[in-house]
Amino acid sequence: QVHLVESGGGSVQDGGSLRLSCVAADETHSDHCMAWFRQVPGKGREGIAGISADGGLKWHADAVSGRFTISRDKTKNTVALEMTVLKPDDTATYYCAAGTKRFCDARESEYVYWGQGTQVTVSS
Repeated sequence: QVHLVESGGGSVQDGGSLRLSCVAADETHSDHCMAWFRQVPGKGREGIAGISADGGLKWHADAVSGRFTISRDKTKNTVALEMTVLKPDDTATYYCAAGTKRFCDARESEYVYWGQGTQVTVSS
């Protein structure tokens, strides 16, 4: 079992920035893929960005490419999502997720463990 805890959500103005952080309370997570998803009420989870176990491979959804960046610090068991040029459409609950493979793609089914979520609200 991997326990994931997100932090860093909040409210910002259009064009602002936020940094989300996810701490995994299990050192074995460092061998597994990680990702960030987001969800708005009434819709399914959307894969935003993912990173491989060694941090060498990353993917970012087209909707956030060039604005969001995923990274991981294996020494601290953390995965971060740097979000810049935020837009009202980015408003959602953001979830950290972990899979059991060294690299996972954007499909929700690739991920087994999920955090509780952190709210990001962008106002115009």
